[in-house]
Amino acid sequence: MSNLAAGRMAPAAQVAFRVLVVDDDPDMAGFLVRLLTQQGLQADIASDGHAAMAMIAASPPDMVLLDVQMPGPDGFEVCKRLKSNDATALLPVVLVTALEDQDSRVRGIEAGADDFLSKPVRREELVARVKTLRRLHETRKELEGRRLDAEVREKEAIRKTFSRYLSPRLAERVLNTPHGEDVFRDLSDRTAVVALFADLRGFTRLSETVPVSSIVPMLNEFFTVLTGAAHENEGTVFSMAGDSMLIGFNVPVAQSDAAGRALNTARSLIQRFAPVAARWRREHGLSTGVGVGIEAGEAVAGNVGAPSFMSYTIIGDPVNVAARLMQRAAPNEVLIGPRAARALGSLLGADAHDRRQVELKGKAKPVEVVSLKVVPA
Repeated sequence: MSNLAAGRMAPAAQVAFRVLVVDDDPDMAGFLVRLLTQQGLQADIASDGHAAMAMIAASPPDMVLLDVQMPGPDGFEVCKRLKSNDATALLPVVLVTALEDQDSRVRGIEAGADDFLSKPVRREELVARVKTLRRLHETRKELEGRRLDAEVREKEAIRKTFSRYLSPRLAERVLNTPHGEDVFRDLSDRTAVVALFADLRGFTRLSETVPVSSIVPMLNEFFTVLTGAAHENEGTVFSMAGDSMLIGFNVPVAQSDAAGRALNTARSLIQRFAPVAARWRREHGLSTGVGVGIEAGEAVAGNVGAPSFMSYTIIGDPVNVAARLMQRAAPNEVLIGPRAARALGSLLGADAHDRRQVELKGKAKPVEVVSLKVVPA
């Protein structure tokens, strides 16, 4: 092998467009390189198909001039491999061949060749082929760049939509799952959920005594605390209405420990809100806290609303029960419905709690609930 077959034949200055010449004949390879460098292009040489594939994998060129008749994998086989690989499918390949029969042309087309050069290679024909494929390649790269930019913008839009409901960590996991955006599907199937409602106790008295200009900032502070606790446990925030928030678990992503996550969220949001409540008491002379209701069961999850405005939500008995338990809860108390209590099982053992019967609107008989008092640190 001559020195040409081992080294790069490009000028010292970096050139944007690179061509890989694949030919086991060092004289032919050197001739093609000289023609290319005279056009201001950068050229590398591979002496066979195996070397070509390795060089392309390590540093993909912008075009390949590929001899057909070589030892090992011939030009047809190398071209076929390149075109069947997503990473190199758009790489322009020119087959350089002394074969003039129709069958060889058909084989080249079937292998995916972008163009052909006949031996002996004429300078004018080579220059014309390279210029044409260079323009085509640059157009393809521009279109691919636009497509990727569009995908990035679309993914960012989806991420912003997901972030309205999910924690950043869970949103990223969903986005990295094939067809992850489908988790926000239309109403169709019933699914097991754990619903948590949290409410600001004493909000009516607060709104009557605190200046109107302070109400919205205080509510924003309250909801920020609740959202932080929900995201900490990968809960899904479904709605904020008035002074209450609905958080769901096991939806839209399955969570085998959904009930435990809901209980941890309840504890966390009460603990997180305690310093805020203490400051409000000092500044406004009002005692407040958070009341929480939790229940598990089957619900329907999906988009609800009109074509012009829709919300992703959960609908069903566990949601209704959690809301009514929230209404009955005292400040810093968590009322847990019977199905959620069964799901929690021994997780309740370490906490001071009691069981009692409560009457709930819509229920014919009293419901046994677990009452858990959370003492802020």
